[in-house]
Amino acid sequence: MVDFADDFTGSAFSERSPFPGNAPGTREQERSPFPAPYVGNGEQPPLGLFYDVAAMFDGGLPDPPAPSLAHRSDGHALFYDGQTNMVFGDPESGKTWLCLAAGVEALNHGRRVLVLDMDHNGPEATIDRLTMLGAPVSALMDLDRFRYVEPDDASHLVAVIAAVVEWRPAVAIVDSVGELLPIFGYSSNSPDDFTAVNTRVLKPLAKAGAAVVGIDHLAKNTESRASGPTGTAAKRRAVGGVSIRVSCKDPFTPGRGGRAALTVHKDRHGGLRRWCPAPDGGEAYAGTFILTAEDDGSTSWHIAAPELGDRAPGAVARADLDALDRLDPPPSSVRDVKTRLNWRSDRAAEALREWRSRVPHTGVGERGTLTEPAPECPDCTRLQRINSAAICWRHQDQKAS
Repeated sequence: MVDFADDFTGSAFSERSPFPGNAPGTREQERSPFPAPYVGNGEQPPLGLFYDVAAMFDGGLPDPPAPSLAHRSDGHALFYDGQTNMVFGDPESGKTWLCLAAGVEALNHGRRVLVLDMDHNGPEATIDRLTMLGAPVSALMDLDRFRYVEPDDASHLVAVIAAVVEWRPAVAIVDSVGELLPIFGYSSNSPDDFTAVNTRVLKPLAKAGAAVVGIDHLAKNTESRASGPTGTAAKRRAVGGVSIRVSCKDPFTPGRGGRAALTVHKDRHGGLRRWCPAPDGGEAYAGTFILTAEDDGSTSWHIAAPELGDRAPGAVARADLDALDRLDPPPSSVRDVKTRLNWRSDRAAEALREWRSRVPHTGVGERGTLTEPAPECPDCTRLQRINSAAICWRHQDQKAS
């Protein structure tokens, strides 16, 4: 066994000089709950090794980050500059339309836009959509204003990121994030693999100042859908801006347009959520993306600001979830909910589906008994009224990972 005392002779760790926090002293010192203040040696760390907090205070504290891309009808925006933002939803829900519209907004204000096409939509389809949304053709033809790429392999993608970081786009649309892992040969369900890809692709773009807008898909499993995009939960941790769930209200069809509900799945800085109505259970409503086919054949779009009472398709009121929580024994089927609460079939089905996605359970009508509840979480608090060991789906997922 190595005798560390020999290595620290004469230091605060040797027997002759006990660690100050454990040193014998006066009765008053022993009663003191606070250690003696640390006295430094006056030496400064190497320049640039740590963040200069003093300089930040000298220049005045900056305002909290606020979204500045994809403006709603009330002037407030959805996405943050210099951060990784995420948009996810089912196929044909309007995800790509929304993100390309954000890129068009940037182009119309003279800003640079990158489209990283990992889903192989193709340049023709992408450019066609951009022009439909009102992108200036002159900007799309200018390599200093707009760049599109469909990477062939990992080495091509790495070279693209290196070049784009020097170019410093204002917006970087990644469609889709899920395809980043396979191109590197990584697993879609591995947190470590996603972290590696994030470090190589998304994070450099955000550090270069771009509003990175990644597009992702929802899982088919009911319980997984509540927690966000497919694959690893590391995707959610990588979001430094906002994560928005897109739900189709009216299908997007050529010549007719469409509508999509936008709800806030995560907002790290709260700059978007503060301008959304308080949710009645579930996620805050962030707005409605509306694509309109005009009589002259052109297409227009806008993001309508949320109004009180707006709710995404299939969203369930918290009061309904509370009602299911109070049922004893727990609900076992839609018919059971209809009979005991006197609800319509559609209301009972939607509420039970949402309840099952949030409440830990081991089978139909059963609740899980996992430990480590999180009392600061509203969902956990609600569940603890019924079962003191229950935790919500979010913390259950974190515990499992």
